[in-house]
Amino acid sequence: MVLQIISNGILMGFIYALVAVGLTLTWGVMDITNFAHGEMLMVGMYTAFWMFELFSIDPLLSIPISTLVVFLLGVLLYKLVIKRVLGGSGLTALLATFGLSMFLKNLAQFLFSPNYRYINGAIVTDKKIVLGNVILGLPQVVAAVGSIIMTLIIIYFINKTKTGKAIQATALNRDTALLMGIDTDKIFAITFGVSGACVGAAGALMSSFFPIYPQSGGLYSIIAFVIVAMGGLGNIKGALYAGLIIGLTEALGGFFLGTQFKYALVFLIYLIVIQVRPKGLFGW
Repeated sequence: MVLQIISNGILMGFIYALVAVGLTLTWGVMDITNFAHGEMLMVGMYTAFWMFELFSIDPLLSIPISTLVVFLLGVLLYKLVIKRVLGGSGLTALLATFGLSMFLKNLAQFLFSPNYRYINGAIVTDKKIVLGNVILGLPQVVAAVGSIIMTLIIIYFINKTKTGKAIQATALNRDTALLMGIDTDKIFAITFGVSGACVGAAGALMSSFFPIYPQSGGLYSIIAFVIVAMGGLGNIKGALYAGLIIGLTEALGGFFLGTQFKYALVFLIYLIVIQVRPKGLFGW
Protein backbone atom coordinates (compact mmCIF):
# COMPACT_ATOMS: atom_id res chain seq x y z
CA MET A 1 0.00 0.00 0.00
CA VAL A 2 2.81 2.42 0.88
CA LEU A 3 4.49 1.69 -2.46
CA GLN A 4 1.20 2.54 -4.19
CA ILE A 5 0.99 5.86 -2.33
CA ILE A 6 4.63 6.70 -3.14
CA SER A 7 4.05 5.94 -6.82
CA ASN A 8 1.00 8.21 -6.90
CA GLY A 9 2.97 10.96 -5.14
CA ILE A 10 5.83 10.76 -7.66
CA LEU A 11 3.43 10.98 -10.61
CA MET A 12 1.72 14.07 -9.17
CA GLY A 13 5.10 15.52 -8.24
CA PHE A 14 6.21 15.59 -11.89
CA ILE A 15 2.96 17.34 -12.86
CA TYR A 16 3.41 19.88 -10.05
CA ALA A 17 6.98 20.46 -11.24
CA LEU A 18 5.88 21.38 -14.76
CA VAL A 19 3.32 23.86 -13.41
CA ALA A 20 6.00 25.36 -11.15
CA VAL A 21 8.61 25.60 -13.93
CA GLY A 22 6.52 28.24 -15.69
CA LEU A 23 6.11 30.23 -12.50
CA THR A 24 9.80 30.03 -11.57
CA LEU A 25 10.73 31.51 -14.96
CA THR A 26 8.63 34.65 -14.55
CA TRP A 27 9.54 35.01 -10.89
CA GLY A 28 13.27 34.49 -11.44
CA VAL A 29 13.66 36.44 -14.69
CA MET A 30 11.13 39.24 -14.31
CA ASP A 31 10.76 39.39 -10.52
CA ILE A 32 6.99 39.12 -11.02
CA THR A 33 4.71 37.24 -8.65
CA ASN A 34 2.15 35.97 -11.16
CA PHE A 35 -1.07 35.29 -9.26
CA ALA A 36 -2.80 34.50 -12.58
CA HIS A 37 -0.60 31.44 -13.15
CA GLY A 38 -3.31 29.01 -12.02
CA GLU A 39 -5.89 30.67 -14.25
CA MET A 40 -3.56 30.26 -17.24
CA LEU A 41 -3.49 26.56 -16.38
CA MET A 42 -7.29 26.62 -16.36
CA VAL A 43 -7.27 28.14 -19.85
CA GLY A 44 -5.11 25.25 -21.02
CA MET A 45 -7.57 22.76 -19.56
CA TYR A 46 -10.57 24.44 -21.19
CA THR A 47 -8.71 24.55 -24.52
CA ALA A 48 -8.18 20.77 -24.39
CA PHE A 49 -11.80 20.26 -23.33
CA TRP A 50 -13.29 22.28 -26.19
CA MET A 51 -10.93 20.74 -28.74
CA PHE A 52 -12.32 17.37 -27.64
CA GLU A 53 -15.96 18.47 -27.48
CA LEU A 54 -16.09 20.45 -30.71
CA PHE A 55 -13.58 18.69 -32.95
CA SER A 56 -13.09 15.27 -31.25
CA ILE A 57 -9.37 15.96 -30.84
CA ASP A 58 -8.01 13.83 -28.00
CA PRO A 59 -6.35 15.78 -25.14
CA LEU A 60 -3.01 14.14 -25.96
CA LEU A 61 -3.24 15.39 -29.52
CA SER A 62 -4.35 18.84 -28.40
CA ILE A 63 -1.25 19.40 -26.25
CA PRO A 64 0.48 21.51 -28.98
CA ILE A 65 -2.72 23.53 -29.41
CA SER A 66 -3.13 24.21 -25.67
CA THR A 67 0.57 25.01 -25.41
CA LEU A 68 0.37 27.53 -28.27
CA VAL A 69 -2.89 29.10 -27.06
CA VAL A 70 -1.59 29.79 -23.55
CA PHE A 71 1.82 30.87 -24.91
CA LEU A 72 0.05 33.52 -26.98
CA LEU A 73 -2.12 34.42 -23.99
CA GLY A 74 1.03 34.91 -21.92
CA VAL A 75 2.57 37.21 -24.54
CA LEU A 76 -0.70 39.17 -24.82
CA LEU A 77 -1.02 39.59 -21.04
CA TYR A 78 2.58 40.80 -20.90
CA LYS A 79 2.00 43.38 -23.63
CA LEU A 80 -1.29 44.65 -22.19
CA VAL A 81 -0.70 44.48 -18.43
CA ILE A 82 2.63 43.18 -17.11
CA LYS A 83 4.82 45.49 -19.20
CA ARG A 84 3.11 48.50 -17.65
CA VAL A 85 3.82 47.48 -14.05
CA LEU A 86 7.38 46.12 -14.37
CA GLY A 87 8.95 49.37 -13.30
CA GLY A 88 6.61 49.82 -10.33
CA SER A 89 6.70 48.40 -6.84
CA GLY A 90 6.32 44.70 -6.14
CA LEU A 91 2.89 45.40 -4.68
CA THR A 92 1.75 47.00 -7.94
CA ALA A 93 2.70 43.93 -9.96
CA LEU A 94 1.16 41.64 -7.37
CA LEU A 95 -2.16 43.48 -7.50
CA ALA A 96 -2.08 43.57 -11.30
CA THR A 97 -1.65 39.80 -11.59
CA PHE A 98 -4.25 39.25 -8.86
CA GLY A 99 -6.65 41.34 -10.95
CA LEU A 100 -5.79 39.23 -14.00
CA SER A 101 -6.52 36.12 -11.97
CA MET A 102 -9.96 37.37 -10.98
CA PHE A 103 -10.71 38.54 -14.53
CA LEU A 104 -9.80 35.21 -16.17
CA LYS A 105 -11.65 33.22 -13.52
CA ASN A 106 -14.84 35.24 -13.82
CA LEU A 107 -14.62 35.38 -17.61
CA ALA A 108 -14.46 31.57 -17.69
CA GLN A 109 -17.42 31.39 -15.33
CA PHE A 110 -19.39 33.80 -17.52
CA LEU A 111 -18.58 31.94 -20.74
CA PHE A 112 -18.70 28.33 -19.55
CA SER A 113 -20.71 28.43 -16.26
CA PRO A 114 -19.29 27.24 -12.91
CA ASN A 115 -20.22 23.62 -13.64
CA TYR A 116 -17.63 20.86 -13.50
CA ARG A 117 -16.77 19.40 -16.90
CA TYR A 118 -15.03 16.12 -17.65
CA ILE A 119 -13.47 14.58 -20.72
CA ASN A 120 -14.90 11.10 -21.18
CA GLY A 121 -13.76 8.72 -23.87
CA ALA A 122 -10.20 9.99 -24.27
CA ILE A 123 -7.50 7.54 -25.39
CA VAL A 124 -6.16 6.99 -21.87
CA THR A 125 -9.43 7.29 -19.92
CA ASP A 126 -10.11 4.47 -17.41
CA LYS A 127 -7.00 2.52 -18.43
CA LYS A 128 -4.53 1.22 -15.85
CA ILE A 129 -1.01 -0.16 -15.61
CA VAL A 130 -0.56 -3.02 -13.13
CA LEU A 131 2.95 -3.56 -11.72
CA GLY A 132 2.65 -6.28 -9.08
CA ASN A 133 0.66 -4.78 -6.23
CA VAL A 134 0.92 -1.25 -7.66
CA ILE A 135 -1.88 -0.02 -9.92
CA LEU A 136 -1.20 3.19 -11.82
CA GLY A 137 -3.81 5.15 -13.72
CA LEU A 138 -2.69 5.53 -17.33
CA PRO A 139 -3.85 9.20 -17.50
CA GLN A 140 -1.62 10.05 -14.53
CA VAL A 141 1.32 8.11 -15.98
CA VAL A 142 0.98 9.82 -19.35
CA ALA A 143 0.66 13.23 -17.65
CA ALA A 144 3.80 12.57 -15.59
CA VAL A 145 5.82 11.40 -18.62
CA GLY A 146 4.56 14.37 -20.64
CA SER A 147 5.54 16.70 -17.79
CA ILE A 148 9.05 15.25 -17.70
CA ILE A 149 9.44 15.67 -21.46
CA MET A 150 8.15 19.25 -21.37
CA THR A 151 10.44 20.11 -18.44
CA LEU A 152 13.46 18.68 -20.29
CA ILE A 153 12.51 20.72 -23.36
CA ILE A 154 12.41 23.89 -21.24
CA ILE A 155 15.79 23.03 -19.65
CA TYR A 156 17.30 22.51 -23.12
CA PHE A 157 15.73 25.75 -24.37
CA ILE A 158 17.12 27.78 -21.45
CA ASN A 159 20.61 26.24 -21.44
CA LYS A 160 21.34 25.51 -25.10
CA THR A 161 19.60 28.12 -27.26
CA LYS A 162 20.57 31.72 -27.96
CA THR A 163 17.23 32.98 -26.65
CA GLY A 164 17.60 30.86 -23.52
CA LYS A 165 21.02 32.33 -22.82
CA ALA A 166 19.56 35.81 -23.33
CA ILE A 167 16.88 34.95 -20.76
CA GLN A 168 19.60 33.87 -18.31
CA ALA A 169 21.57 37.06 -18.92
CA THR A 170 18.46 39.19 -18.38
CA ALA A 171 17.71 37.33 -15.15
CA LEU A 172 21.22 37.96 -13.84
CA ASN A 173 21.33 41.68 -14.64
CA ARG A 174 18.78 43.50 -16.75
CA ASP A 175 20.88 46.65 -17.26
CA THR A 176 23.98 44.72 -18.35
CA ALA A 177 21.86 42.65 -20.74
CA LEU A 178 20.62 45.89 -22.32
CA LEU A 179 24.20 47.11 -22.72
CA MET A 180 25.06 43.85 -24.48
CA GLY A 181 22.35 44.52 -27.07
CA ILE A 182 19.69 42.19 -25.70
CA ASP A 183 16.13 43.37 -26.26
CA THR A 184 14.92 42.78 -22.71
CA ASP A 185 11.33 43.74 -23.55
CA LYS A 186 11.22 40.96 -26.15
CA ILE A 187 12.87 38.57 -23.69
CA PHE A 188 10.26 39.35 -21.04
CA ALA A 189 7.45 38.73 -23.54
CA ILE A 190 9.00 35.38 -24.52
CA THR A 191 9.52 34.44 -20.87
CA PHE A 192 5.91 35.14 -19.98
CA GLY A 193 4.84 33.23 -23.09
CA VAL A 194 7.01 30.22 -22.22
CA SER A 195 5.58 30.30 -18.69
CA GLY A 196 2.14 30.10 -20.27
CA ALA A 197 3.26 27.28 -22.58
CA CYS A 198 4.26 25.19 -19.55
CA VAL A 199 0.83 25.43 -17.92
CA GLY A 200 -0.88 25.10 -21.31
CA ALA A 201 0.80 21.72 -21.77
CA ALA A 202 0.11 20.78 -18.15
CA GLY A 203 -3.56 21.72 -18.54
CA ALA A 204 -3.98 19.45 -21.58
CA LEU A 205 -2.18 16.60 -19.80
CA MET A 206 -4.36 16.94 -16.69
CA SER A 207 -7.67 17.42 -18.49
CA SER A 208 -8.28 13.69 -18.97
CA PHE A 209 -8.41 12.96 -15.22
CA PHE A 210 -9.07 16.28 -13.46
CA PRO A 211 -12.39 18.19 -13.39
CA ILE A 212 -12.41 21.37 -15.48
CA TYR A 213 -14.09 24.45 -13.98
CA PRO A 214 -13.23 28.16 -13.54
CA GLN A 215 -11.47 27.64 -10.17
CA SER A 216 -9.60 24.50 -11.23
CA GLY A 217 -6.20 26.22 -11.34
CA GLY A 218 -6.36 27.88 -7.91
CA LEU A 219 -4.93 25.03 -5.85
CA TYR A 220 -2.17 24.34 -8.36
CA SER A 221 -1.19 27.99 -8.30
CA ILE A 222 -0.68 27.90 -4.51
CA ILE A 223 1.29 24.66 -4.70
CA ALA A 224 3.42 26.12 -7.51
CA PHE A 225 4.33 29.12 -5.30
CA VAL A 226 5.45 26.74 -2.56
CA ILE A 227 7.51 24.67 -5.00
CA VAL A 228 9.20 27.71 -6.55
CA ALA A 229 10.13 29.18 -3.16
CA MET A 230 11.31 25.79 -1.93
CA GLY A 231 13.36 24.99 -5.03
CA GLY A 232 14.89 28.44 -5.44
CA LEU A 233 13.68 31.39 -7.50
CA GLY A 234 14.39 30.96 -11.20
CA ASN A 235 15.87 27.47 -10.76
CA ILE A 236 14.17 24.89 -13.01
CA LYS A 237 16.11 22.01 -11.50
CA GLY A 238 15.01 23.16 -8.05
CA ALA A 239 11.38 23.28 -9.19
CA LEU A 240 11.65 19.68 -10.44
CA TYR A 241 13.04 18.33 -7.17
CA ALA A 242 10.75 20.45 -5.01
CA GLY A 243 7.76 19.27 -7.06
CA LEU A 244 8.65 15.66 -6.30
CA ILE A 245 9.06 16.45 -2.60
CA ILE A 246 5.67 18.17 -2.47
CA GLY A 247 3.99 15.36 -4.42
CA LEU A 248 5.36 12.71 -2.06
CA THR A 249 4.58 14.79 1.02
CA GLU A 250 0.99 15.31 -0.09
CA ALA A 251 0.45 11.62 -0.91
CA LEU A 252 2.08 10.22 2.25
CA GLY A 253 0.56 12.90 4.48
CA GLY A 254 -2.91 12.20 3.14
CA PHE A 255 -2.44 8.46 3.72
CA PHE A 256 -0.97 8.53 7.23
CA LEU A 257 -2.58 11.68 8.68
CA GLY A 258 -5.77 12.00 6.64
CA THR A 259 -6.59 14.14 3.62
CA GLN A 260 -7.57 17.08 5.84
CA PHE A 261 -3.96 17.38 7.05
CA LYS A 262 -1.99 16.75 3.85
CA TYR A 263 -1.65 20.40 2.86
CA ALA A 264 -0.77 21.39 6.41
CA LEU A 265 2.12 18.92 6.15
CA VAL A 266 3.11 20.35 2.75
CA PHE A 267 3.40 23.85 4.22
CA LEU A 268 5.22 22.51 7.28
CA ILE A 269 7.87 20.88 5.05
CA TYR A 270 8.14 24.15 3.15
CA LEU A 271 8.68 26.14 6.36
CA ILE A 272 11.35 23.71 7.53
CA VAL A 273 13.24 23.92 4.23
CA ILE A 274 13.07 27.73 4.19
CA GLN A 275 14.40 27.88 7.76
CA VAL A 276 17.41 25.79 6.76
CA ARG A 277 17.82 27.21 3.25
CA PRO A 278 16.25 30.69 3.08
CA LYS A 279 16.85 30.94 -0.68
CA GLY A 280 15.48 27.49 -1.38
CA LEU A 281 17.14 24.15 -2.04
CA PHE A 282 19.00 25.39 -5.11
CA GLY A 283 18.88 29.15 -4.54
CA TRP A 284 21.99 31.25 -4.84
